Amino acid sequence: MTLNALSIADFAGSLASDAPAPGGGSASAAAGAFGASLLEMVVGLTLGKEKYRAVWGDLEPLSDRLREARRKLLELVDEDTKAYDAVVAARRLPKETDTDKAERQRAIDAANVLATTVPMQTAFFAHESLKAAPLVFEKGNPNAASDAWVAALLLHGAALGALANVRINLPGVTDPELSRGFLEDAADLEKKAGAAFEKTRALARARGLAA
Repeated sequence: MTLNALSIADFAGSLASDAPAPGGGSASAAAGAFGASLLEMVVGLTLGKEKYRAVWGDLEPLSDRLREARRKLLELVDEDTKAYDAVVAARRLPKETDTDKAERQRAIDAANVLATTVPMQTAFFAHESLKAAPLVFEKGNPNAASDAWVAALLLHGAALGALANVRINLPGVTDPELSRGFLEDAADLEKKAGAAFEKTRALARARGLAA
Protein backbone atom coordinates (compact mmCIF):
# COMPACT_ATOMS: atom_id res chain seq x y z
CA MET A 1 0.00 0.00 0.00
CA THR A 2 1.30 3.46 -0.86
CA LEU A 3 1.26 6.39 1.52
CA ASN A 4 -1.18 8.12 -0.82
CA ALA A 5 -3.69 5.33 -0.19
CA LEU A 6 -3.71 6.04 3.55
CA SER A 7 -6.30 8.19 5.26
CA ILE A 8 -5.04 11.48 6.66
CA ALA A 9 -5.27 9.99 10.15
CA ASP A 10 -3.25 6.92 9.15
CA PHE A 11 -0.63 9.01 7.37
CA ALA A 12 -0.27 11.19 10.48
CA GLY A 13 0.07 8.01 12.51
CA SER A 14 2.84 6.80 10.21
CA LEU A 15 4.68 10.08 10.68
CA ALA A 16 4.24 9.84 14.46
CA SER A 17 5.61 6.30 14.69
CA ASP A 18 9.19 5.54 15.69
CA ALA A 19 9.96 4.41 12.13
CA PRO A 20 12.35 6.87 10.43
CA ALA A 21 10.25 6.92 7.25
CA PRO A 22 7.96 8.47 6.25
CA GLY A 23 9.53 11.58 7.63
CA GLY A 24 10.03 15.24 6.88
CA GLY A 25 10.53 14.76 3.16
CA SER A 26 7.22 12.98 2.66
CA ALA A 27 5.50 15.44 5.01
CA SER A 28 6.87 18.35 2.97
CA ALA A 29 5.55 16.84 -0.25
CA ALA A 30 2.14 16.30 1.35
CA ALA A 31 2.05 19.89 2.60
CA GLY A 32 2.93 21.06 -0.90
CA ALA A 33 0.14 18.97 -2.40
CA PHE A 34 -2.35 20.50 0.03
CA GLY A 35 -1.11 23.98 -0.84
CA ALA A 36 -1.40 23.40 -4.58
CA SER A 37 -4.89 21.96 -4.03
CA LEU A 38 -6.03 25.06 -2.17
CA LEU A 39 -4.81 27.33 -4.96
CA GLU A 40 -6.66 25.12 -7.44
CA MET A 41 -9.78 25.55 -5.35
CA VAL A 42 -9.51 29.34 -5.33
CA VAL A 43 -9.04 29.36 -9.10
CA GLY A 44 -12.05 27.06 -9.46
CA LEU A 45 -14.14 29.36 -7.28
CA THR A 46 -13.26 32.24 -9.59
CA LEU A 47 -13.47 30.81 -13.11
CA GLY A 48 -17.01 30.53 -14.41
CA LYS A 49 -18.32 33.14 -11.98
CA GLU A 50 -19.66 35.97 -14.10
CA LYS A 51 -18.80 38.65 -11.56
CA TYR A 52 -15.11 37.70 -11.90
CA ARG A 53 -15.07 37.46 -15.69
CA ALA A 54 -12.47 40.22 -15.94
CA VAL A 55 -9.83 37.99 -14.32
CA TRP A 56 -10.65 34.68 -16.01
CA GLY A 57 -7.89 35.20 -18.55
CA ASP A 58 -5.34 35.76 -15.78
CA LEU A 59 -6.24 32.64 -13.82
CA GLU A 60 -7.19 30.12 -16.50
CA PRO A 61 -3.58 29.25 -17.43
CA LEU A 62 -2.88 28.33 -13.80
CA SER A 63 -5.38 25.48 -13.56
CA ASP A 64 -3.34 22.89 -15.44
CA ARG A 65 -0.08 23.97 -13.83
CA LEU A 66 -1.48 23.65 -10.32
CA ARG A 67 -3.14 20.33 -11.10
CA GLU A 68 0.13 18.92 -12.43
CA ALA A 69 2.07 20.19 -9.42
CA ARG A 70 -0.47 18.61 -7.07
CA ARG A 71 -0.22 15.29 -8.91
CA LYS A 72 3.57 15.35 -8.85
CA LEU A 73 3.78 16.34 -5.18
CA LEU A 74 1.49 13.47 -4.23
CA GLU A 75 3.79 11.09 -6.10
CA LEU A 76 6.76 12.54 -4.22
CA VAL A 77 5.14 11.70 -0.88
CA ASP A 78 5.84 8.06 -1.72
CA GLU A 79 9.03 8.66 -3.69
CA ASP A 80 10.70 10.32 -0.72
CA THR A 81 10.11 7.32 1.52
CA LYS A 82 11.24 4.94 -1.23
CA ALA A 83 14.44 6.95 -1.61
CA TYR A 84 15.16 6.61 2.11
CA ASP A 85 14.46 2.89 1.95
CA ALA A 86 16.92 2.60 -0.95
CA VAL A 87 19.68 4.15 1.18
CA VAL A 88 18.97 1.70 4.01
CA ALA A 89 18.93 -1.24 1.60
CA ALA A 90 22.24 -0.19 0.04
CA ARG A 91 23.92 0.07 3.43
CA ARG A 92 22.78 -3.47 4.26
CA LEU A 93 24.48 -4.99 1.22
CA PRO A 94 27.32 -7.45 1.95
CA LYS A 95 30.84 -6.10 2.35
CA GLU A 96 32.89 -9.23 2.82
CA THR A 97 34.98 -9.10 -0.35
CA ASP A 98 36.51 -6.22 -2.28
CA THR A 99 33.92 -6.80 -5.01
CA ASP A 100 31.13 -6.68 -2.41
CA LYS A 101 32.51 -3.46 -1.00
CA ALA A 102 32.77 -1.81 -4.42
CA GLU A 103 29.24 -2.83 -5.39
CA ARG A 104 27.91 -1.73 -2.02
CA GLN A 105 29.57 1.68 -2.36
CA ARG A 106 28.16 2.17 -5.86
CA ALA A 107 24.69 1.32 -4.55
CA ILE A 108 25.10 3.72 -1.61
CA ASP A 109 26.28 6.53 -3.91
CA ALA A 110 23.33 6.03 -6.26
CA ALA A 111 20.87 5.89 -3.36
CA ASN A 112 22.26 9.07 -1.83
CA VAL A 113 21.90 10.91 -5.13
CA LEU A 114 18.29 9.75 -5.36
CA ALA A 115 17.63 10.75 -1.74
CA THR A 116 18.86 14.25 -2.60
CA THR A 117 17.13 14.50 -5.97
CA VAL A 118 13.67 13.62 -4.69
CA PRO A 119 13.36 16.45 -2.14
CA MET A 120 14.83 18.82 -4.71
CA GLN A 121 11.92 17.88 -6.95
CA THR A 122 9.54 18.50 -4.07
CA ALA A 123 11.00 21.97 -3.58
CA PHE A 124 10.74 22.64 -7.32
CA PHE A 125 7.06 21.73 -7.59
CA ALA A 126 6.22 23.51 -4.34
CA HIS A 127 7.76 26.64 -5.81
CA GLU A 128 5.97 26.10 -9.13
CA SER A 129 2.71 26.40 -7.19
CA LEU A 130 3.89 29.07 -4.76
CA LYS A 131 4.86 31.47 -7.52
CA ALA A 132 1.21 31.44 -8.61
CA ALA A 133 0.00 32.36 -5.12
CA PRO A 134 0.32 36.18 -5.39
CA LEU A 135 -1.77 36.24 -8.58
CA VAL A 136 -4.35 33.82 -7.19
CA PHE A 137 -4.59 35.85 -3.98
CA GLU A 138 -4.88 39.17 -5.81
CA LYS A 139 -7.23 38.12 -8.64
CA GLY A 140 -9.06 35.17 -7.12
CA ASN A 141 -12.44 35.09 -5.44
CA PRO A 142 -11.99 37.42 -2.45
CA ASN A 143 -14.17 35.17 -0.31
CA ALA A 144 -11.40 32.57 -0.54
CA ALA A 145 -8.51 34.93 0.21
CA SER A 146 -7.67 33.13 3.44
CA ASP A 147 -7.44 29.86 1.51
CA ALA A 148 -4.91 31.38 -0.88
CA TRP A 149 -2.90 32.62 2.09
CA VAL A 150 -2.98 29.20 3.78
CA ALA A 151 -1.82 27.72 0.45
CA ALA A 152 1.17 30.07 0.42
CA LEU A 153 2.06 29.15 4.00
CA LEU A 154 1.91 25.44 3.21
CA LEU A 155 3.87 25.74 -0.02
CA HIS A 156 6.59 27.86 1.51
CA GLY A 157 6.93 25.40 4.36
CA ALA A 158 6.99 22.53 1.86
CA ALA A 159 9.78 24.15 -0.13
CA LEU A 160 11.90 24.94 2.93
CA GLY A 161 11.31 21.50 4.43
CA ALA A 162 12.29 19.78 1.20
CA LEU A 163 15.43 21.88 0.89
CA ALA A 164 16.40 20.96 4.45
CA ASN A 165 16.25 17.33 3.32
CA VAL A 166 18.40 18.13 0.29
CA ARG A 167 21.03 19.69 2.52
CA ILE A 168 21.08 16.93 5.12
CA ASN A 169 21.63 14.34 2.36
CA LEU A 170 24.34 16.32 0.54
CA PRO A 171 27.27 14.86 2.52
CA GLY A 172 26.40 11.50 0.99
CA VAL A 173 26.80 12.83 -2.56
CA THR A 174 30.43 12.05 -3.31
CA ASP A 175 30.64 13.74 -6.72
CA PRO A 176 31.83 17.29 -5.84
CA GLU A 177 30.44 18.87 -8.99
CA LEU A 178 27.03 17.26 -8.48
CA SER A 179 27.05 18.24 -4.81
CA ARG A 180 27.87 21.84 -5.71
CA GLY A 181 25.06 21.87 -8.25
CA PHE A 182 22.56 20.65 -5.66
CA LEU A 183 23.73 23.30 -3.22
CA GLU A 184 23.45 26.11 -5.76
CA ASP A 185 20.04 24.95 -6.95
CA ALA A 186 18.82 24.75 -3.36
CA ALA A 187 19.94 28.31 -2.64
CA ASP A 188 18.29 29.56 -5.82
CA LEU A 189 15.00 27.80 -5.08
CA GLU A 190 14.93 29.05 -1.51
CA LYS A 191 15.44 32.62 -2.70
CA LYS A 192 12.70 32.36 -5.32
CA ALA A 193 10.27 30.67 -2.93
CA GLY A 194 10.94 33.36 -0.34
CA ALA A 195 10.24 36.12 -2.85
CA ALA A 196 6.92 34.57 -3.93
CA PHE A 197 5.93 34.04 -0.31
CA GLU A 198 6.71 37.63 0.65
CA LYS A 199 4.62 38.94 -2.24
CA THR A 200 1.70 36.90 -1.01
CA ARG A 201 2.26 37.96 2.59
CA ALA A 202 2.18 41.63 1.60
CA LEU A 203 -1.21 41.06 -0.05
CA ALA A 204 -2.43 39.13 2.99
CA ARG A 205 -1.33 41.93 5.30
CA ALA A 206 -3.20 44.47 3.20
CA ARG A 207 -6.38 42.47 3.79
CA GLY A 208 -5.71 41.97 7.47
CA LEU A 209 -5.00 38.24 7.13
CA ALA A 210 -1.36 38.36 8.23
CA ALA A 211 0.57 40.28 10.84
